[in-house]
Amino acid sequence: QVLLVGSGGGLVQPGGSLRLSCSASGYTLRYACVGWFRPAPGKEREGVSWISSKTGNTYYADSVKGRFTIARDNAKNMVYLERNALSPEDTGIYYCAGADRGCTARFEYWGQGTQVTVSS
Repeated sequence: QVLLVGSGGGLVQPGGSLRLSCSASGYTLRYACVGWFRPAPGKEREGVSWISSKTGNTYYADSVKGRFTIARDNAKNMVYLERNALSPEDTGIYYCAGADRGCTARFEYWGQGTQVTVSS
């Protein structure tokens, strides 16, 4: 059984930093495209960032470019999302997800979400 767990959320002040972690059991993250998503107005979720399995290419939404960094730790079977210069607009529930067929395919596996609140 595949289980993804997103963690690292919490309350942070504007301008602060927070690192989200995605871990997995029954699933090897290094062989999957792993992404982070959050709810967006008019959408169920929007892609914040993802990292491909084969090339290590990364994607960032325009709103987070230059502030967020996604990275893998294959030895620990984890993917991290380092988030800097946070603003209240970054508040939300962040979900990590895995896609076996590449980053342009459907993400089959989803974590339970971790809440991030940016507020003074």
